[in-house]
Amino acid sequence: MRSGPSPTARAIRALELLRERPGTTADQLAAALGVTERAARRYIGILREAGIPVESVRGPYGGYRLGRGTRLPPVVFTQEQALGLVMAVLDGQPAAIDPDDPIGAALSKVIRALPDSVGRQAAALRGYASATPDRHSARTDPVTTNALVTAVAERCRVLITYRGGSGEQWDAEVDPWAVVVRHRRWYLLCHSHRAAAVRTYRIDRVRAVQQLPYGFTPPDDLDPVAALEEHLGAGWQYRTRVVFHAPHDRVAPWIRPPMGRLTPAGDRCVLVGSTRNPAMYAQEWLAAVPFDFTVEEGPELQAAVATVAARFSAALPPPPPGTMPGD
Repeated sequence: MRSGPSPTARAIRALELLRERPGTTADQLAAALGVTERAARRYIGILREAGIPVESVRGPYGGYRLGRGTRLPPVVFTQEQALGLVMAVLDGQPAAIDPDDPIGAALSKVIRALPDSVGRQAAALRGYASATPDRHSARTDPVTTNALVTAVAERCRVLITYRGGSGEQWDAEVDPWAVVVRHRRWYLLCHSHRAAAVRTYRIDRVRAVQQLPYGFTPPDDLDPVAALEEHLGAGWQYRTRVVFHAPHDRVAPWIRPPMGRLTPAGDRCVLVGSTRNPAMYAQEWLAAVPFDFTVEEGPELQAAVATVAARFSAALPPPPPGTMPGD
């Protein structure tokens, strides 16, 4: 029969809870640990006996909190947590299999710091796994990302140097509203003073970040994820409008946010967006959607779709003499 966590393990978990949420009451602690309030108080006693100063504050806003200068024990992972962490790193950064890779070196340090039994399992998982890089993924520089996250937190305008997909490079003053991670890519959601509009930039394409002596106030009702979804496919050079001859609920799973906004239209649906690369839009995105469609707007996209159609038609052998198309 499997036993539950030991009193020591629950006491360590109680310590983590107090660190994360100072002012936690005994009943809140009991609920989080899945024990009685009396047991929760006993775990507080175990912490105090171990020399950890846990203070009690009375009153409606009282509860338990750690005293000043508390030195916390090392982070302890369960086997499930450790293996999940290794898998998440390898999933997002396949190069981390290599211990000489910067992320791989950091992962090696984490594995070495784990308890022996858990560390052996994590090392085996890392050593015997094989990962194939995603050709669509791109590595985001941690220093650049940290500079942008700092600017978001401090509400400080920045000057970024950005390189587009075709290699052109430009500078833009932006108010960084949020950093959003979507499908393994990191994006900066911001107000661009260069474009006088909301923009989304891939952080792996940001070449430099410089803080400027100007503050900003983000929108009060900002929902970073929703705003990112809305603007990924907006504001680019070539407008697009595609009508799919299928209902919205069937087409929606096939539409990437950068393609634009998909809205229902009776038994059909309409995709309105923009792109800087009509050829890529046609041959990588539209060609993958398994429903009939009509490109109603965007001569550049229409031409790109015609090119893809001609290439596919040319790939077919000519029909035998005497047969009709479609036989």
